[in-house]
Amino acid sequence: MPNPFEPLRPAFEAILREARVLPATGQAMEDLMRPDHAEVIDRLRTGQDDKILDVLIEAPNRNPYVQLNAVYRTEKHLLRYFLDGSARTFFLGDIVEGTRHSPLHVSQIGAAAVWRMDDGKVKVAKSVHKIVLMVDKKELSFGDEIERMVAQAGPRFMFHDTMEKEDDETEKALGKEPRSRAAHKAHHLMAMHEEELGRSLPREEKQWLVLDGNLGKDLHKWRDVKDYLGLTKSFSRDPKFALREGRGVKEVNLYELLSELPASARTCAFAVRAGKVAVFYVRLREQRHLEYPLMGVVKVEFPNPRGEAVDSAAIDEISSALVAERQATPHGKDQRWHAHLYPIYLAEQAVKNGFISTEALKAGLKWPTMAAVGP
Repeated sequence: MPNPFEPLRPAFEAILREARVLPATGQAMEDLMRPDHAEVIDRLRTGQDDKILDVLIEAPNRNPYVQLNAVYRTEKHLLRYFLDGSARTFFLGDIVEGTRHSPLHVSQIGAAAVWRMDDGKVKVAKSVHKIVLMVDKKELSFGDEIERMVAQAGPRFMFHDTMEKEDDETEKALGKEPRSRAAHKAHHLMAMHEEELGRSLPREEKQWLVLDGNLGKDLHKWRDVKDYLGLTKSFSRDPKFALREGRGVKEVNLYELLSELPASARTCAFAVRAGKVAVFYVRLREQRHLEYPLMGVVKVEFPNPRGEAVDSAAIDEISSALVAERQATPHGKDQRWHAHLYPIYLAEQAVKNGFISTEALKAGLKWPTMAAVGP
């Protein structure tokens, strides 16, 4: 089998010509995101600074909880497309050039959308996979040369500056340390490809698309896209909510809100992001089968470009379809099974199956020893 990373050889040879490389012990080491990127982004968008969500953005319902009856695919097949992405980042070592140094990372990022047919069979509708080489470009005198070489490696390969500035929201999630930024950067790049893929799907009307995670920050890019929602398994625990109680208002935190949420029910919808998104929570599973009250709950983000009240019946219908998705589960295959939709799990597997294995990556990106590199 040919080395899948062979197109990167010129870039690595240039690095070795210009600087020393201190390899990671045991070759490539996977860098994980701490904390979870999805939860960080969710906190920044909806739960920062003790913000109280007090604007109900649905009508006519004003109740804090709404009981649902599951709507199955055989009755009304609403949820047709499911989109997920994945990113894996490996630390290869440190590039040392005089008194300057930069961590060297390679990431595999990908996104896939699966389409469910009326008979329940699922197939991949569209997917994308990229290999990304990342360094702190300002710390290397030959950074431009490396970027040019990676650009010549082919369409599957990308170069990215670990310390390249992003928008304020993304910068808060990334942090300032080059090594820790890499995994979050990879996830950010993955999300960009994920959104681009989602917008390009040739869907018919009322064929809903379920995006795994928050709705992107650039909602204006989706202004011509219909029938989609964001579904989050890992969400911020910080928000507080103002619930109508008789003639008064009761303030509760997320734990209180969800601990009282019955099975097969949803919360009322709250306005976030200046009313452009309606947010509500749906309990897919009974608490008695789970280890923690917040398990079995998903957060749903519903686009609302006009900022007007959303029809409660429309929210009920989508929520009822989500409740029906609990019948098939990746139990035993994913620790998030309690809040995972099986088609999204399949999309995630489609992405990961397109990744080069960790064993092949470590073999293909094996650095020479320091003795061989020389001073």
